[in-house]
Amino acid sequence: MGRDGIAGLVCLATSLGLFAATIGLPEASLLVPVGPGFYPRIVLGITAILSAILVVTDVIGRANRPVKTAGAPANYRLVLITFAIIGVYVALLPSLGFRIATFAFVSVLQVALEPPRNRNSWLRVVIVALVTTLVTYLVFERYLSVLLPRGR
Repeated sequence: MGRDGIAGLVCLATSLGLFAATIGLPEASLLVPVGPGFYPRIVLGITAILSAILVVTDVIGRANRPVKTAGAPANYRLVLITFAIIGVYVALLPSLGFRIATFAFVSVLQVALEPPRNRNSWLRVVIVALVTTLVTYLVFERYLSVLLPRGR
């Protein structure tokens, strides 16, 4: 079993263990139709399914894979840049607010991971950042009623 299979097994065991821990949470009441374990069970169930798929594809695909040659060298510089971008995002979140900071974060991270080469690439960066910010805002602020940072 390869790294993917081992990672899948670890995630599968963790998600099943945490899923079992949600069984003891209180059920929904008449006033609140969704109990506190509803969303964690959905997330952990999906994680368990995806982890199982990862394990199965690793085991099945192992026999069909050609011998691996040396891959591209690790890009530690990009890892550090990504962590720095995340750190700046977290630091600016209270002052800029969720919408502006998230739009900037998604835009900058896309450019850092794969620099745009033409006008269409830049347009894609803006559209992905806008859609990501809008969908995340609507899901958390409107649907889940989570208060997101407003900014100053």
